[in-house]
Amino acid sequence: MESSIDNLHLNKQNSLIAQAGDLAQLVGPRGKNFIIRLAHAEKLHTHRGILDHDGLIGKPWGCQVYSHLNRSFMLLQPSLADILNDIRRSTQIMYPKDIGFILVTMGIGPGQNVLEAGTGSGAFTAALAYAVGKEGHVTTYEMRPEVQKLAQKNLAGIGLSDRVTFKLRNIEDGFDEQGIDALFLDLPNPYDYTSQVRAALKPGGFFGSILPTTNQVQRLLVALTRDNFAFLEVCDLMMRYYQVDPDRFRPVDRMVAHTGYLIFARPILMEVKPFEDEIAKISSDELSSKS
Repeated sequence: MESSIDNLHLNKQNSLIAQAGDLAQLVGPRGKNFIIRLAHAEKLHTHRGILDHDGLIGKPWGCQVYSHLNRSFMLLQPSLADILNDIRRSTQIMYPKDIGFILVTMGIGPGQNVLEAGTGSGAFTAALAYAVGKEGHVTTYEMRPEVQKLAQKNLAGIGLSDRVTFKLRNIEDGFDEQGIDALFLDLPNPYDYTSQVRAALKPGGFFGSILPTTNQVQRLLVALTRDNFAFLEVCDLMMRYYQVDPDRFRPVDRMVAHTGYLIFARPILMEVKPFEDEIAKISSDELSSKS
């Protein structure tokens, strides 16, 4: 499958009709959807009939198309969230609600050089590659060959491979890169690698991580403070959808609640006092105020 980003056409303003090489999303009446790359002489087989790609190429985005069984679909351009949710996975992927917040909080945008460790299925790698644009680059480290192969296939399938360098290696010995704008660890033990992170990031660069449990977060906070990271933040995000019926407008019964703790920090060039010193000072101040 061709990997040129020019074929992605995500929200491309001058692309009013579906073209060969585009990613297309076909959505049925009940919301079931299929994401395909349009190619001449190809067919999409669904439970609602077969759709010829040649019958879709040249159609305007947003129109209704029909299978050979005369079942209808809407022809749309997929959003990045649609693509990430559709990606083949062998590991748990991050939710779009977390991904978007991470990208904004870490200032990740066009032209930046970004590092990631813990490639997984490549969903977050794809989001990073999309965000840095043609002038930027993403380098991602993974230890498991079979997982890396799936991520490489996923990135090639959506046309982002040329923005990503895949490295099959443990980061214990450090990263090859230095002066990096932003670095994200999706690992169970990021606290073991804060010194390696600091060596790779430029001073004042952005660090981020995601963890499932509070004890992991606590260990990471101690490690970050020890290695002179500042502006530490921890948060989680919850997202709730609403019924779109004007007569029954209310929250839906299910929501995407806590999915992980997000941790952010920035390496600085001055010494950061350990937490225990700050705690001792607070306790001393409280005693003085009571006396």
